[in-house]
Amino acid sequence: MLALTPAPSLTKLQLARQVAHWSIAVTELEDLSRLASPEGWHRLERYLGVALKRTLSETVARLARQTTVLRAELAAAETAAELDRLRLEIIGFRQRYLAAEMVLDFYADAINTRTNENLGSYLRACDALAMRSMADVLVPLGHRVPAVLTWVDKGLGAAVLKADLPLWDGRSISPVAAIKIVRHNLQRPTALIHETGHQVAHILNWTDELAAVLRRGLARAPAVAAMWAEWASEIAADAFAFAHTGYASVAALCDVLAGDSDWVMRWLDGDPHPVSYLRVLLGKQMCTRHYGAGPWDALARAWIQSYPVTRARGESAGAIEASLPLLPEIVELIFDTPMAAFGRRSLAAVIDPARVRPDALAELERSAGASLTTSDHWIRTESLRLLALHGLRAAVDPDQAVAMLEQQQRWMLRLGALVVVD
Repeated sequence: MLALTPAPSLTKLQLARQVAHWSIAVTELEDLSRLASPEGWHRLERYLGVALKRTLSETVARLARQTTVLRAELAAAETAAELDRLRLEIIGFRQRYLAAEMVLDFYADAINTRTNENLGSYLRACDALAMRSMADVLVPLGHRVPAVLTWVDKGLGAAVLKADLPLWDGRSISPVAAIKIVRHNLQRPTALIHETGHQVAHILNWTDELAAVLRRGLARAPAVAAMWAEWASEIAADAFAFAHTGYASVAALCDVLAGDSDWVMRWLDGDPHPVSYLRVLLGKQMCTRHYGAGPWDALARAWIQSYPVTRARGESAGAIEASLPLLPEIVELIFDTPMAAFGRRSLAAVIDPARVRPDALAELERSAGASLTTSDHWIRTESLRLLALHGLRAAVDPDQAVAMLEQQQRWMLRLGALVVVD
């Protein structure tokens, strides 16, 4: 029996219903106040809110123009071939709609984490800390500092959706650096600065240059050089966080990476993250290089005692054994090599780790006195060193960690209140 071909009029009716469906769906997206709560929008810094609304509105407007084209094609279609082309156009539009919806939902979810007043203010402080960390490097080099949207989610580690990269629909460009802070790290947000390190590395092309530096500097051990070059993106971000927040970033990283031996010793080919065992000891070596002896020595001894190298298996064992004696040299390469990314200066010259030495932080605390955490001036100008100070205090004296982090929360809420919002 021959298959019956639907009459063009019946096919057109079905397609007309589909075009109407997707047109209505796009209309539903146009009211951004329905996408995210008014409270969430209100608790964004003014420029940040404007940038996000512009991008999201353009994303929806692009879809609306495409539905206009579909309606025009529907009106003009008469033959079976024309209707078949329209059917394929609708299928393609559906995929574009779903991709654009991912863009809108991502930012909506991020904005909606700010519906609580205190959390909204705290996240604005995180925005300010992140932008300050980037400005210290980017502004002297003549680069624009991207706006930052921090948001809270579950999980173990932070993440960043970098500014100025294409989004899921392939057309929209990320207007801000969207940084996820995991809930367990809200009170120790040095990982925030690790993520801004990724953004800075992207803007300055630092990762590729650092990888080349590591290959050259470790050339006498080609396998080790290749391995550490693959880890350049995460190494750069760790170094950026350390330069801004010192030992606080190393202790916080250690506490997040601590797990069973298989986890700590794991090495995966292609993973941009260094073996956790080495990553913590690299942070310790950063402290030794720039600060000398200190509490990081006890941290390293405890780390080594908890995870004897003999527990490493397979390729991990070789990677660890070959890398350990080279850690001091790797730190020198990271911090002391002049790079084009930094205008032919070294990382240490651009962000001096000595500013967050424990004795430098103690001097800041002594000279500013009680006003350090209550004065708008100190909170604005020394927010990153305040983060380093309170993270240091919490790390070296866990019995006082709750009190230290409560004090940190108070000045961060004050910093968030200083940010101009809509």
